[in-house]
Amino acid sequence: MEIIDLVGKHAPITGERIAELLGISRPTIRSDLAVLVMLQHIDAKPKVGYFLGKAALEVDSPFKHIEAMKVKEVMGIPVVLRETVTVSDAVVTLFLENVGSLMIVNLQGALVGIVSRKDLLKVTLGQTTANTMPVSLVMTRHPNIVTVGPEESVLEAARKMIHHDVDSLPVVIKAANEQSHDEVVGRITKTTMTKLLLEVALGA
Repeated sequence: MEIIDLVGKHAPITGERIAELLGISRPTIRSDLAVLVMLQHIDAKPKVGYFLGKAALEVDSPFKHIEAMKVKEVMGIPVVLRETVTVSDAVVTLFLENVGSLMIVNLQGALVGIVSRKDLLKVTLGQTTANTMPVSLVMTRHPNIVTVGPEESVLEAARKMIHHDVDSLPVVIKAANEQSHDEVVGRITKTTMTKLLLEVALGA
């Protein structure tokens, strides 16, 4: 990866300088830098810059295992609700399933939205009639839903979560045309990522 090469050649190097050498803006590579630090390819020292990390220096680094993993290998079962259910039903499901977000589907089972704890909290606080409101009125709809495919890498899923500042992603099989919606086949979360890193750290 170009970022790792630049860090190797110019360490210590700042994020701003890396972006400048790549000809892009600093926010564009923020999520990439975070993932590379997480996987120990690079190391960051405050007020100094980036250095090569443990994984970049070791050919047999256990973190290489994560790099090769696909989303379908680690995704969990999605918690799905119909778009016709009420906010009250969504709140109950959220707590019973102990998840941070719910995938909302239409009658054909296709993804039409996603609703988070934050969405439900905002609409229920101080509003006595909110519980009878259809969840479709408070969910995030296409094209504002960030998704990931089962064949994409776990690292790409991590990059998307960091870049879009979300705790989970629906895993979908893309629709054949724009008139159709994506089919939800799983979910991947920051907890999934944490468990993967913990497994690697304990097995290292």
